[in-house]
Amino acid sequence: MKSTLNELRTRVQAALVAAFGDEYRESDPLLVSTNNPKFGDYQANVAMSLAKPLKMNPRAIATQISENLEVSDFCEPPAIAGPGFINFKLKTDYLEAQLKAMHGSDRLGIAKANPPAKIIVDYPSPNIAKEMHVGHLRPAVIGECFARVLEFLGHDVMKVSHVGDWGTPFGMLIAYLQEAYPEPQAAAEASSSGDLATFYRKAKKRFDEDETFKETARQAVVKLQAGDPDVLDAWERVCQLSKRSYRKIYDLLNIAEDIIDRGESFYNPFLPAVIEDLQESGLLVEDDGAQCVFLEGFTNKDGEALPMIVQKSNGGYNYSTTDLAAIRYRINEDKVDRIVYTTDAGQSNHFAQIFQVARRANWVPESVELSYAPFGLVLGENGKRLKSRSGEAVPLQELLDEAIARTRTDIETRLEKEERTESDAFIQNVAEKVGIGAIKYADLSQNRISDYTFSFDRMLDLKGNTAPYMLYAYVRVQGISRSGNVDLSALEADVTLTEESEFTLAKHLLQMDVVLEEVATDLLPNRLCQYLFELSQKYNQFYDRCPVLKADEPARTSRLVLCDLTARTLKLGLSLLGIDVLERM
Repeated sequence: MKSTLNELRTRVQAALVAAFGDEYRESDPLLVSTNNPKFGDYQANVAMSLAKPLKMNPRAIATQISENLEVSDFCEPPAIAGPGFINFKLKTDYLEAQLKAMHGSDRLGIAKANPPAKIIVDYPSPNIAKEMHVGHLRPAVIGECFARVLEFLGHDVMKVSHVGDWGTPFGMLIAYLQEAYPEPQAAAEASSSGDLATFYRKAKKRFDEDETFKETARQAVVKLQAGDPDVLDAWERVCQLSKRSYRKIYDLLNIAEDIIDRGESFYNPFLPAVIEDLQESGLLVEDDGAQCVFLEGFTNKDGEALPMIVQKSNGGYNYSTTDLAAIRYRINEDKVDRIVYTTDAGQSNHFAQIFQVARRANWVPESVELSYAPFGLVLGENGKRLKSRSGEAVPLQELLDEAIARTRTDIETRLEKEERTESDAFIQNVAEKVGIGAIKYADLSQNRISDYTFSFDRMLDLKGNTAPYMLYAYVRVQGISRSGNVDLSALEADVTLTEESEFTLAKHLLQMDVVLEEVATDLLPNRLCQYLFELSQKYNQFYDRCPVLKADEPARTSRLVLCDLTARTLKLGLSLLGIDVLERM
């Protein structure tokens, strides 16, 4: 099923060529959805943008474009409005045919990319030696959404976690493991059954209080980097303990199980080759004994070019070297077409510098896209970084547990008021799905570039642009199915549009493909959230104004198809956000 917007774009571009010549073949028709029946369904604003190069009145340009347009198979005759807007109104029979095709498709008529691209989505990248905290929420949730959308659109997606699994924090944990559990069997049992948070706190206490232990921890790092077998064994046990701890959180957040862990340790063997490549390309400059690349467009307060250190004066490497090795490996070995990075906005300059060096070193072909999707901070009600009462970052597990507990309390209160009795398993399942979904949706519904204020009350509200509101809209459709004893999946009927609210809902349903393309291109999940919110609103207006189960045929079955399409679109959209629906609440 071809996208209506894409088809209209193709037709307008053809009319531009017919009217003004081949040089305008690539001109953007500037098509937008109007969301206002008075102006039709779509509007092309290209005439205004061509007024200067064509030296013509925009309305005259619009007239010539319209005279060369062939859209009669799916649009009413185009209308010119104002200074040169070209308005398009879709034909009713076209809308009805599109809805029927959409209903008969297991993908809701959304085509797969042809050809597909090989894409790495880089997330969620925790530090293995530390407990996950609220700062790890956004990269995990946002990155998972990117991966799901791109995968659904047919791309070959590799989900890669650039975990921090090397360096100073490991020395502390390795030293503690070796001190507390000197026997190999005891160490194995401790790392396989222990809890990372408790383990880390005990190690940190020893590190802060005992200078001898602190020196032992430092020496453990040296031995780790030198490949000492005993230290490497302890390091592997710490990594296993950490991975088990954050997998528990990933499962709660509905994060993919096929994430590939490629930590800093993975790239260690490739770091010397990075330096050699940069040397051969003439980019390396020695500065105070360190090997550097001086960056274009980045200067200090005196206006001098800033250096990126890629090898320290003592021969050691750093974070930048590892990130360069990762790009080099992903292009040379993984053969990717696109890499998507999502980190907090504080690393924007770092990635701009990494991308610049990688391109100047000729590692990145012109065809490969390096996409950076920064995000803002999670703030508390006081407008500052969300922290615990002790002033530390809130552990992510605690945050998720509280969301579930609050949701469970709300459910139990509501059931008591409604005099309903449900099983404990039902209540817990709803609490987990709604509570975790609420946290994820609250994050994704914000423009990712902005900071947002974390508020349980707001995100758990049954009204407004929240996960509970979306989930309830889906449940409402399932309630119609149960009330009418109708198997929505078995419906086979033409859709007949007669009422204004039916048209409004139908047109919105047919815009899902365009929204997903935008998310894949611009990496802004809030556009999908806004689309789903508006879909729920339009469905509620339709349901309030148009009888469904009590309507006469053929309107009854036609409206049931619209209900089914709404539910399936909500379910798909929420699943791409990483949120599971519920059949009842």
